[in-house]
Amino acid sequence: MESSSNASTSSSEAPERPLPSTPFYSVEYPGYVQSSSVPLAIRSLGGQINLDSAFKRTASKHDALLELNLRPGNPFAHPIPGDVVGTNNIVLKIIKRKRRRLNDGDQPIGEYTAEAIGVIPKTARFRSMADYQYQPDMNDPLSQLRLAMDRMDVDAIRNYRIPDEKEDYIIHQHDVSPNLDPALAEQSRQQAPSQSNLRLFPPPVFSRQGIPQNYNFKANPASMVTTVVDDETGEEKKRLINKSRWRGYGPATIMFVDQAIPDGPPSSVLAARDQMDQSILKSLQELFAERPIWTRMSLFNHFTPQEAREIHNSKALLPLVCYVFQDGPWRDTLVRFNYDPRKTVDARFYQRLYFRNANHPIARPSVVSRRQETRSNPGFQSYSVEQVEALEAERRKSHIFDGVTLTKETAAFQLCDIHDPMLKGMIEDDDDLREVCDERDGWYSAHAFERIKMVLRHKFFSLLEGYVVTDEECIALLGQEPGASKPTSIHAKKLRAGKHNMAKGALRPEDAAAARLRATLERNAKNLQATRRGEISGSNMHTSDSRQ
Repeated sequence: MESSSNASTSSSEAPERPLPSTPFYSVEYPGYVQSSSVPLAIRSLGGQINLDSAFKRTASKHDALLELNLRPGNPFAHPIPGDVVGTNNIVLKIIKRKRRRLNDGDQPIGEYTAEAIGVIPKTARFRSMADYQYQPDMNDPLSQLRLAMDRMDVDAIRNYRIPDEKEDYIIHQHDVSPNLDPALAEQSRQQAPSQSNLRLFPPPVFSRQGIPQNYNFKANPASMVTTVVDDETGEEKKRLINKSRWRGYGPATIMFVDQAIPDGPPSSVLAARDQMDQSILKSLQELFAERPIWTRMSLFNHFTPQEAREIHNSKALLPLVCYVFQDGPWRDTLVRFNYDPRKTVDARFYQRLYFRNANHPIARPSVVSRRQETRSNPGFQSYSVEQVEALEAERRKSHIFDGVTLTKETAAFQLCDIHDPMLKGMIEDDDDLREVCDERDGWYSAHAFERIKMVLRHKFFSLLEGYVVTDEECIALLGQEPGASKPTSIHAKKLRAGKHNMAKGALRPEDAAAARLRATLERNAKNLQATRRGEISGSNMHTSDSRQ
């Protein structure tokens, strides 16, 4: 009995058949596709390359995205997003054959054969609904620019100009038949539909989010309706203006080639004068009366940390007393109003020199990290009053360079703040000055200014390495003997137009190339010596082994 039941159970089970390992990929195309329209369907999916990338085994989540463009060639059409999902489908090849009827009254006998030829591990599906299709004016300059970008038309892209905003946002259509009754014609004109003339172009990339988000839009309570008069036409228009918007305060800035200099602060800064700390403002005015040009560091060092922070955060105190040069020898310095350093030879002492330090980090640490570092210092709480005063005195001298002590890791000094005896003598020497102020070297000749920069650079970077340079080394660097009267000449390169940052003190291209070449030769010589020492030691070891 048991053997017969097992036999019946085994005979009722479906037979196992092996599946071929040939992979197929399917696309559930939301439309009718015939054999002749397969190339059009592939092109609407982005081409065969996009399909191969989406179905690739190692495709990322971003690559496994397809877009169905129902209007190919239109860059403003919103495509239908599709996803490639994993499936376990089988591809069947079905063959249907019909046999002839044996008798006239008999039905034809059909024969079907099914064969599994592969599996479908991935399927592309388009389950999202088609969005509204946007069709802007193709004669608009922005539409022509978009088409030029697709054609890679460089000339059309370079010739594009932003058109003027005419503010004709509504176009009224008054196409009324002339044979219509006048009363009905007037009513038709009033009820005639209006067309929007807003230049609202679709975004370059559409979102794949199909469900709308709850936006909870709220109007800005600070926005108020204001009447604005057009300067050209005199027409009054209504605008929304944010009354509480932030107004930035910045000092007046000029270029070196500008002839006029500011004689007072901008009107926006003057309006905030009464809101500033008057005691700090008075101290600033006294300092600028004593010295017409300052750097920010040298100016802040004359205030307590709390006052310096107030000057930095107020944003309007400095614009009330000074203006700024954007380029030239006094680049990024604070200059007193009505004072033009380009017309006074004594202003050469306020010229600024700056050398980049590649090892110094450009990004400043945040206030939080600096506070944590200070609090984690075990000696922070044990500082005495004398130590705090010494640290404060050292901070107040951070803008001064004496050639012996190092106060900071970046070289940005005014010439009047350089107290090194050798450099001070070179700075105060008036034998080699210009008659007209130069954009690069200021009142000094190129030869004299290069000597000052060379010595300052050598002394400062030597201090960074922990070495105090002697005057004899600097004289040798200039190519001058101790008893000589004039050093060897250093040829200056003519300032190129537009290079307004040449007063930073960086090396000239030929000097920088020579320095790199010299460093490369020295490095190669050291490597060669090390290789030779290794070969000599290896040969000595071989000789000693042979002797043993």
